[in-house]
Amino acid sequence: MRFLTQRRRFKDLTEQEVLALAISSEEDDAQIYRNYAQQLRAEFPDTAKVFDGMAKEEDGHRQALIELHRKRFGEVIPLLRREHVAGYYARRPVWLIENLGIERIREEAEAMERDAERFYLSAAQRTQDADTRKLLGDLAAAEAGHQRRAGELSDEHLDEASLESEEARSKRQFLLTWVQPGLAGLMDGSVSTLAPIFATAFATQDTWTTFLVGLAASVGAGISMGFTEAASDDGALSGRGSPWKRGFASGIMTTVGGLGHALPYLITDFWTATSLAIIVVFVELWAIVWIQNRFMDTPFFRATFQVVLGGALVFAAGVIIGGG
Repeated sequence: MRFLTQRRRFKDLTEQEVLALAISSEEDDAQIYRNYAQQLRAEFPDTAKVFDGMAKEEDGHRQALIELHRKRFGEVIPLLRREHVAGYYARRPVWLIENLGIERIREEAEAMERDAERFYLSAAQRTQDADTRKLLGDLAAAEAGHQRRAGELSDEHLDEASLESEEARSKRQFLLTWVQPGLAGLMDGSVSTLAPIFATAFATQDTWTTFLVGLAASVGAGISMGFTEAASDDGALSGRGSPWKRGFASGIMTTVGGLGHALPYLITDFWTATSLAIIVVFVELWAIVWIQNRFMDTPFFRATFQVVLGGALVFAAGVIIGGG
């Protein structure tokens, strides 16, 4: 509560403070765009050029605002930033956005300019002071100019061929970093845990014991697959992306794949739990077939043969061993 009371309300700021806030905001946005450019330069050089240009535009507006402040209020600019003002639009951390893909970064940049323009327009409508209204209106126009300039930069650096090329690279990176490891984990978790879970189920006909075995097998396999994926390739030469992202995707999906047919054994009736578990297995295996066909371009019948037949054999092995 004390922190909230220390934040200034926008309507209580003086014109000099509003100008200082605009200067610090332009400086922050320029740095965000430079970070985006640096992040994208290796894989998406054309988009990196766009963000370099946008950063220069922000620098130009900041210099113009500083000159205006020097003319009206002198050399000393008050230290005022977004976090000091209640209700002022916030920027999401760069680290939160930069790992979400090129399209997400482009959308965030567009939203940044829209947020700034909308804020200045609404603030201008609320103020009764003519000079303040003019100042806020000028800032809103500047933000609108940023959006227009961003469009010009995109036209200059990102022709249709460049966009298609970058989108193809982005899709390939998504497949290599998230889909492929996640699919491998889902297959391993769904298929490899079938035998121990159903062998335990038919050997003991104790649903709680079966659930504990399934839980242990799923979590253990998830941890093993996650660390194996992360340690097997740092992504530097293969271009498969961050090992921790791949390890996370593989480990989580492995655990999910095993838990899918272990959770039904929380039901105390053995045959009800087993029937539901078999239905879940059926859904899991066909989901894997669909993912392989949809994202990995694996022919449907080949994927069906590999996954469904293989899963059926493992399931049968578990039932025979447990029943024996």
